[in-house]
Amino acid sequence: MVMKLLIRSFPIAARQGRSASMLFLGRGLLAVLVCAVIFPPRGIWGDAPTTIPVRRPVDVARGSQGMVVSETRWASEVGREVLEAGGNAVDAAIAVGFALAVTWPEAGNIGGGGFMLVAPTDDSRGSSTDKVVCIDYRETAPAAVSAHSFAQWKELRHARMAGVPGTVRGFALAHQQFGKLPWRQLLKPAVKLARDGFEVDDFLAYSLNTALKVAGVRAEDRYAEFRRVFAHPTRYFWKASDTLVQPDLAATLQLLAADGPDAFYVGRIAEQLVREMELGEGLISAADLREYRAVQRSAIRTDFAGFEVYGPPPPSSGGLTMSLQLKMLQRVADLRQLDQGAAEIHAVAEVMRRAFRQRAAYLGDPDFVAIDPSQFGSAAAARLLRRFDPRSATPSAALAGEIELASGPYESPQTTHFSVVDAAGLAVSNTYTLEQSFGSRIVVREAGFLLNNEMGDFNWYPGHTDATGRIGTPANQMAPGKRMLSSMTPTIVKQSGRVALVVGSPGGRTIINTVMLVTLRNLALGQSLPAAVDAPRFHHQWFPDRIVLEDLPQLRAPELLTALETRGHVVHAPSGQRQGSVHAIAYDPVRQTMVGVADWRRGGAARAAR
Repeated sequence: MVMKLLIRSFPIAARQGRSASMLFLGRGLLAVLVCAVIFPPRGIWGDAPTTIPVRRPVDVARGSQGMVVSETRWASEVGREVLEAGGNAVDAAIAVGFALAVTWPEAGNIGGGGFMLVAPTDDSRGSSTDKVVCIDYRETAPAAVSAHSFAQWKELRHARMAGVPGTVRGFALAHQQFGKLPWRQLLKPAVKLARDGFEVDDFLAYSLNTALKVAGVRAEDRYAEFRRVFAHPTRYFWKASDTLVQPDLAATLQLLAADGPDAFYVGRIAEQLVREMELGEGLISAADLREYRAVQRSAIRTDFAGFEVYGPPPPSSGGLTMSLQLKMLQRVADLRQLDQGAAEIHAVAEVMRRAFRQRAAYLGDPDFVAIDPSQFGSAAAARLLRRFDPRSATPSAALAGEIELASGPYESPQTTHFSVVDAAGLAVSNTYTLEQSFGSRIVVREAGFLLNNEMGDFNWYPGHTDATGRIGTPANQMAPGKRMLSSMTPTIVKQSGRVALVVGSPGGRTIINTVMLVTLRNLALGQSLPAAVDAPRFHHQWFPDRIVLEDLPQLRAPELLTALETRGHVVHAPSGQRQGSVHAIAYDPVRQTMVGVADWRRGGAARAAR
């Protein structure tokens, strides 16, 4: 309207004999307005304010009636309210999972998948106290794929990259096996958050703006729905204290609440998802959705430092890989006698590199490949350490063995984890993901939820393993209905029949090492859980052959870097590097209370039930 008035004013000004300078000024203002529309100001349509929020203390809560720790305060408060309403830890975990789909859209999801570890108590459906189970709701490959389907593919943010989602079926199986409250009640808080909106904090603003500033997101037709759903309604970019409302997602969650999980796999939501596949050249069919099943499996158990450590089984690589790491650590040295510098980092990194070599060689979907557990046992730990030298790094290529190296697909750090323990001691450790941040960036039209891009976790190039980290070993090659290998490592630790620690993290391939470091420091090195979560982290994954250090002062000392390089390590210390985001709960036997700790790295929240 303003532009129309200016345009109309020009002939009027001329007829009334206004000066040429006034006419020139009017035309200049018009030009400025036109440019503002075509080339909007920076900060509105230009560069997003995407400075990562500053470091803050870990968030700590204490209580005896239950504990919830997750990536957002909204989700943690939802979980606490479910516990206070009489729900158990599984009920609270399901409610938290759906709430994170609203409040942490870069990784919280109904269009992805993951793993839920559950440590039941005697009164939770008659299960024994020493049994820990894993609900495997990892995505599967569509029926249309073969081992070479992605060998020439380049685009990671595309509908074709979506695996068949498992989250809703996984939560439904957990609810069927262990839940107490009605399904509809567990979705109600997420529906409200999506329908009425919630206050954006600085971490969510950073997450949304980082995605929205990407040139392709702002320009390409395939991301039009992403822009419609996630761009700020007036400014495009977000700031803390804004309100994010998601009416389409609210309607989808309401339908799931009313009609149950089948709405996602055979009902209206399934129809919307398949239509998105057809429009975007994706691979998921109605039959793929109809045939998807979540699976209950036994957890991987490892005895370590007087505790029983439970992790997820394949197709997660987390349980077996971390189990092997803990076995090797007990053989390397008494880590408490090592200094807290180069000697410790060297020893632990050497363990990391060996365990990741075994991961690459042997792990995949157990429904498709035979996995030899002896390759992750005590004998394998001893064999892998034969060449360990406390003064010198072992080149990763020297550990390749039968793996032929060429002269893998990228596993993104954008995942999310939450931990829940109720007053009765029932514990849940859940990690789930869309793969990369915001998954494929494809929002299902009029349904409001994002699709994963998990097909990137398969080995795309059969037979091609190289020093960049690309893995082509057979165990994780693509096949119809197969679950892609994952690094998710939700972990539950018990001692004398009682849950002692619940822990997990996002971080792609760094997840295993992040969870291992926190577990090691808390159980074996005597650090409190807040100190163990706060402490600096590092990562080695066999290839690339390097140690990656967090950007923290403790790991930036020149003498430390020199000592690692002298031992033969290649040290990579990127600016701004943050590793994982641990959300954990420990039992304090002295105070007989639970301690919940949320990481500072992505801004989590711990909430104790009252």
